[in-house]
Order: sequence, then structure tokens, then C-alpha cells
Amino acid sequence: MGAEPHQLHVVLFPFQAHGHMIPTLDIARLFTARNVKATIITTPVNASTFTKAIDTGRNVGNSYIELEIFKFPAKEAGLPEGCENVEIAMRQPGLVYQFFLATELLQEQLEQYLDRVRPDCLVADMFFPWATQSSAKFNIPRLVFHGFSYFSICAQELVRVYEPFENVSSDDETFILPLIPHEIKLTRSQLPAELTGDKDHPMRKRIETIKKSELESYGVIVNSFYELEPDYAEFYRTELRRKAWHVGPVSLCNRSVEKNTQRGKEASIDEQECLNWLNSKWPASVVYICFGSTAPSFAAQLHEIAIALENSEKNFIWVVRNNGKNDDEWLPPGFEQRTEGRGLIIRGWAPQVLILEHEAIGAFVTHCGWNSTLEGISAGVPMVTWPIFAEQFYNEKLVTDILKIGVSVGVKKWSRMPSVEDLISREVIETALREITEGDAAEEMRQRAKQLKEKAWKAVAEGGSSYSDLSALINELRSYHTQKQV
Repeated sequence: MGAEPHQLHVVLFPFQAHGHMIPTLDIARLFTARNVKATIITTPVNASTFTKAIDTGRNVGNSYIELEIFKFPAKEAGLPEGCENVEIAMRQPGLVYQFFLATELLQEQLEQYLDRVRPDCLVADMFFPWATQSSAKFNIPRLVFHGFSYFSICAQELVRVYEPFENVSSDDETFILPLIPHEIKLTRSQLPAELTGDKDHPMRKRIETIKKSELESYGVIVNSFYELEPDYAEFYRTELRRKAWHVGPVSLCNRSVEKNTQRGKEASIDEQECLNWLNSKWPASVVYICFGSTAPSFAAQLHEIAIALENSEKNFIWVVRNNGKNDDEWLPPGFEQRTEGRGLIIRGWAPQVLILEHEAIGAFVTHCGWNSTLEGISAGVPMVTWPIFAEQFYNEKLVTDILKIGVSVGVKKWSRMPSVEDLISREVIETALREITEGDAAEEMRQRAKQLKEKAWKAVAEGGSSYSDLSALINELRSYHTQKQV
């Protein structure tokens, strides 16, 4: 008898933010479902994001995911002890830059680990550009994970290389994204200031470093599916000449209710209570509002949303970050009493996939983070788009202009910390809520969204485009391993 075939070992190293860690956990599950050993590298404070989900997998006897804990060098980078993810760093102005410096200090621990374990592949977050060099030292292929759509990756690259924002006379004048298959208009104010301003800005230099390391890496793993954005999957691979594999929507690897509630933090509401409330509502009658794990909010804006929800007379589930004693600052007096029965406020973390996939949900008001956007698409729910920062303005354009399954509230300015100057009024919010839920145009958006949902589920099923791309990636890694042994 011949020797047992080598079991591939893939190590995944996500950036310390929930929007990066959660899809990484899902990608690890996809690998283990194909009998590939998966290890996730994290830090002590972030370990709880993974442990419950991993323990569940172990209990049901599947190939399970292992966890490797690195010490996070908070103190060495001048951060407070325990400041181990970007959400904590964002609470204090000025700490984000130091946070990125701290992540660079993880390089030595990574190299010691790779030297000791010698895995077959390292899937490292885009924010760890140094991981390309680290893995090359041990002849280990490094895949980059952005957590973005193909469209956003292409758009970001074209804006970076061609700087079309230089040709406009003001921040509010539109420019057209060059070369791409659709006519997409943006303004300079919808891009980060560090990209359009000082060429020596540290963040601009960081982006250049990230792009260089991506070009030198083995390839890119994308949380998307071919049928969603075929033009941009092709554009990325042929025009930009990047090696890429799409394996999404990765959230669909969570087939059970239990797994859906274990994505991320502990939910701030009992899932059964949430489901019972939804079960009492008509199909497509509830608006779900959630701005993700890092998007900031301020009292005046929350107040406008509350009044718009009340005036619209729509059923709603509204996820608000735990504001504790600031509640009465933004909540109109008597709001919860007046909306009792048709409104549910969840303060903190919500089981989002579980909610979105319920037939009672008819629309999703979202900040357009890619995880949320793709979860909305996978659930077949049309969206009200409300981008804030990061690549969210590109995702908005994909949803509204290309897929045509959403309406915009008309955010004009990219900002990590929106203020009263950026306020979206109650009238505008209410108009968007009506536009996404009422009339023929809303029905057409809903039908398009349902078709995309069907395509998403087919993509991850056996023989689907994402299933096949993951198979191709695994086969290529096996081949790489074999060649290394020769």
C-alpha cells in the first residue's frame, strides 16, 4: 500500500477587526469541509470570536479548525493594554495609526511560527503586506484576503493608478472611473482625504506597500461569486492581470441556525426571541437597519433615523451600538412606546444572517460594508445604501448602479467620524424607505435581488462557480506541495 496522501494545511491570519475575522472563520470552514486542515492565527482578546464556533465544529465531529494565539504587542506600540482590535482603537482618536504599527510587530512571531509548522499556504490579510516576504522565506505561497468585492478592488486600483479625481475643479464635481465596463461616477469628497491629498501621507504609503505585496504574492482570495460581478472578475484577472479565486458568499457555509448565531460577538438578543418577533410579521414587511461593527454613529443622526422610522409606519428591526446612558440623548421621548409591536431595537450585536434570511425582511438599510452587502445579496434583500468610509462608496455603486437592487440616501462625504455637517435628514431617510418598499420599481428591485440570491446559493453548491474555484485553488496548492517535494 502507498503512503497516505498529504493533508494540506492552510493557515489564515486575519486583521484584528470583526469585519475581517468573521469571513476568515467562514473561509477556514470551507477549507475544513474539503478535508484541508485549517489554523487561524489570532490574539488573546480576539480569540473569543472563534472559540465557540470552533468548539461546535469539534463536537459534531467535522474536520475542525485550530487556533494559534500570538501575543499582541500593544504596549510596544504605545497602545493601552488589551487594545487588540481596530474597533477598540477607533474609540480614541489617534490610536489607529499606532494600531497599524503594532500589527507590523507581529512579523517576528509569524516567521517563527511558519518556520516551525511549515504549512502549505498562508492566507494573510491585505493589512499585513509584510506577510508576502515572510512566507517567501519558507517557500510558502501567500494568498491575500481583502474582504472586498471584485468591483471594489478594481475601482480602488484604477483610482490609485490613474487618479481621475485630479481632473475635477471641486470636491463635489463628479468624475468617471476609467476603463471599466460600466459608467460609474464618483466625487473627490467620496474618497479618503489621504488618497486625494498629501502624497506623503502615511496611509497613502501604506496602500502602495499593500499593492506591491499583492503583486508579489501567490494570488488573491475573494469573498464574492462570478455570477454577481462577472465583468469585474474578468477585468481583475485579465486587464489587471491578477491571479484570483472567488469562494463566496462565504457566509453561506453556515447552514444551521446555531452556526449563524455564532458568527462574531455574542448576540445582544436571544435568537429565539428575535425569530418569534419576525414570525409574527408579514413576508417582506420589515426594514432591517444596521451599520456594522466599526461604522460610527452620533446622537443627532440616530434621532433623525428614529423619526423617519416612526413617520414611515414601517415595521423595523434597528441595531444600535450600545450607547448605554446616552440613550435619551437620541431617542425621541416615547418612541419605543409608540412603535411597540412594529419596532424592535437591538442594542449591541445582532444575529444578522439569521435576521436577513427571514422571509419577513423586506429591505436592509446598510453602511455597505462588504460582509453586510453580500449577506443582503445572499438573502435576496434590496438595500438602502448609506456608505460611511473604507471601500463602502464603491460597494454602494455596485448595489445601486450595476446590480440595481438598492437606493442611496445620498451620502456626499467619506468620513471615519461623520458629524452634524454630514447629517442625513429624516425626510430623505423616509423617502428612501418608501422607495425601497413601495411601488413597481421596488418590486423590480426585489425580483432582481431574489434572482441574485438563487445564483449565490448555486455558486457555493457542489459544481457551482465558487465551489469549483475553491477546488481549483486546493488542487493548485496540492500541486505546489508536490513540486516542492521533488
